Amino acid sequence: MTFKITRFLLLLAFASPVIAAEPYEPWPSKDQLRSIELAAYACSRDNTTEACARVRQLADPLMDHSRLPGLCKDVLWSLMDEAKIASTNDFRRQDAITNTARRIPRVCAEPVIKKEKPKSRQG
Repeated sequence: MTFKITRFLLLLAFASPVIAAEPYEPWPSKDQLRSIELAAYACSRDNTTEACARVRQLADPLMDHSRLPGLCKDVLWSLMDEAKIASTNDFRRQDAITNTARRIPRVCAEPVIKKEKPKSRQG
């Protein structure tokens, strides 16, 4: 019985790194985020099925992106929800879409790692 448990634990230990290793997924480029933002502006302005479908088409793949923070996905989710044609294209609808779209570059941009400045020695 102990031999079976030991074998199982040994097999589990060897398999863990293989399971845990995820393929590298690059951060969305600034151009990709900008294209979503511009498509949202077009949806807000034009209120057409094509323009709004384009927003959802561009934003949807990023919802499954493993490296994006939850806040970015929340903004994308809101944008996908708001980017639907409406019977009247009033200012509230336009502002809701454009304000959400403006948040994308700030919230979804790749974080910049700041390097510390070397401390100067005073002699």
